[in-house]
Amino acid sequence: MVQAESLQHFGKGGREEDQTYFDPSAPPPFKIADIRAAIPKHCWEKSTLRSLSYVLRDVLVVTALVAAAIGFNSWFFWPVYWPVQGTMFWALFVLGHDCGHGSFSNNSKLNSFVGHILHSSILVPYNGWRISHRTHHQNHGHVEKDESWVPLTEKVYKNLDNMTRMLRYTFPFPIFAYPFYLWNRSPGKEGSHFNPYSNLFSPGERKDVVTSTLCWGIMLSVLLYLSLTIGPIFMLKLYGVPYLIFVVWLDFVTYLHHHGYSHKLPWYRGQEWSYLRGGLTTVDRDYGWINNVHHDIGTHVIHHLFPQIPHYHLVEATKAAKSVLGKYYREPQKSGPLPFHLLKYLLHSISQDHFVSDSGDIVYYQTDFKLQKDSWTKSN
Repeated sequence: MVQAESLQHFGKGGREEDQTYFDPSAPPPFKIADIRAAIPKHCWEKSTLRSLSYVLRDVLVVTALVAAAIGFNSWFFWPVYWPVQGTMFWALFVLGHDCGHGSFSNNSKLNSFVGHILHSSILVPYNGWRISHRTHHQNHGHVEKDESWVPLTEKVYKNLDNMTRMLRYTFPFPIFAYPFYLWNRSPGKEGSHFNPYSNLFSPGERKDVVTSTLCWGIMLSVLLYLSLTIGPIFMLKLYGVPYLIFVVWLDFVTYLHHHGYSHKLPWYRGQEWSYLRGGLTTVDRDYGWINNVHHDIGTHVIHHLFPQIPHYHLVEATKAAKSVLGKYYREPQKSGPLPFHLLKYLLHSISQDHFVSDSGDIVYYQTDFKLQKDSWTKSN
């Protein structure tokens, strides 16, 4: 038994409930050129020095935290160190993400160098990820062609083995998915971000993938060496736990970019899909104090439509674009200092958004009520 709803409403309070009667799948009355024209020209300008200053800031914080952890090495300090350092690993990822988009600077060699350093340090294969992420942006909102947190069709969903189904739809397993995605992609898709012959990549991209896989291997070797030198338990505390928290941040944020809005949002196929309509299904989120730490990655709609805009101009660009976007822009619910309010959207979506129809050019997530009944994340 399944459930299909074009609009769904839940929760009390907050601004994510204001569009009950708006059909988000209706073709927008504006073009992407209209949005572009509304954004101030200086928002497109990249400052290499400014971008590097964010790298310097984050690297200094990460280094200071490592020094403090080594100095204190106390069970009173570790519970403070882990979430803070894990969040900083996530901040490093976002800066490497900007390198991958070319919004870091106009120098492609600098972007590649900085991107490799930042992403390799947190065990992300830079070019492998960069290429698949480009595919995600080029096909956002497309059921078959999108790459990130893509919905499963009913046929693929029903063919999942019980273990895979449990891991994908039972909290907290989905927020630890990223390393597995890098190795095997998502259910229904084949390939690996480490394999230059994966169908993720064209023959001309294989050399880039090899380079990133080698950098990833060097970092892994360094971590293994340090584990043998200073002890695996200490390295687990110093690097392993922050790495896991970084993974949680990455999965939490990227999932909520495309899921968990209070009304169900459309996914497209065929003639109904366009770059603009797909991009308009993304969702902005407010992360409170974390907005500045993770470089405003929650300001995501304009980023998805125009990934070449540097992160430090996204807030201004979004404000300017709202007059064009109208109801197609969904105001994020304001956060407290920390974004605990987003947990309800994550849990609700995991318990409700299971698959989409095998047919139809405009589809919405449907619910497997049997799985929902057995899920730890059943909504109240």
